[in-house]
Amino acid sequence: MAYSNTKTTAISSALAIVLAAGKGTRMESELPKVLVPVCDRPMLRYVTDALRESGIEQTVVVVGYQAELVRAELAGERGIDFAEQHEQLGTGHAVMMCRAQLAKHQGPVLVIAGDQCMVQVSSLRKLLEIFNAEQPACLLGTVDKDDPTGYGRIVRSPEGDFVGIVEQKDATDEQRAIREVNVSTYVFEASELLAALDQLTSKNAQEEFYLTDCPALLLAAGKRVSAHKVLQPCESMSINNMEELRTVEDEMRKVEI
Repeated sequence: MAYSNTKTTAISSALAIVLAAGKGTRMESELPKVLVPVCDRPMLRYVTDALRESGIEQTVVVVGYQAELVRAELAGERGIDFAEQHEQLGTGHAVMMCRAQLAKHQGPVLVIAGDQCMVQVSSLRKLLEIFNAEQPACLLGTVDKDDPTGYGRIVRSPEGDFVGIVEQKDATDEQRAIREVNVSTYVFEASELLAALDQLTSKNAQEEFYLTDCPALLLAAGKRVSAHKVLQPCESMSINNMEELRTVEDEMRKVEI
């Protein structure tokens, strides 16, 4: 697929934030989760490579647990900066650690998990193209799952507009039947993301700051938030234990990454 100069410029001007601070306690490894090998490569490498191949030139990697190992893995990589999350207080808190980089950036900010090793370059490009065309405060990349159990459901109005994300534990029976899910792949306008981060609170059972609250905060402020089903089913595959790792490895052998 060919991309115009306008599209290429929009992608290269984006800033990516990669959440890579977690320990991954169920991975049977002392390594940071994002450095656990998947098909003999650290899962983080699939994400940073996809970002670079998509045309994004600036990436901030949020490190935390054994931060020095993650820094060493990416040492010498062009266009990569780091932010440190000394306490793991949620995904929203992780992005807060990037305030210095966000304050200097104008334009789209793509936020993605560092363990999302099935990410597809085509999906990243499509998300940024849609963002460039629509110019929302926030754009969510979503996907339909045959079995959405455990995922936050994307709730829409009768007209099809994004209304919010409802987590599994909070969903009604009707909402649990929704197959469109959030897989924590977002594009924000930088200033709108900063404004939403300023409003985040940790008033929840885990006492953490959740990035998933940011779209709702922006909607409440009258900003435009949209969700597009541009991700492929494989991109929703998570790795939280060794069984899931083996499942992803099997899938990797079937598709081109």
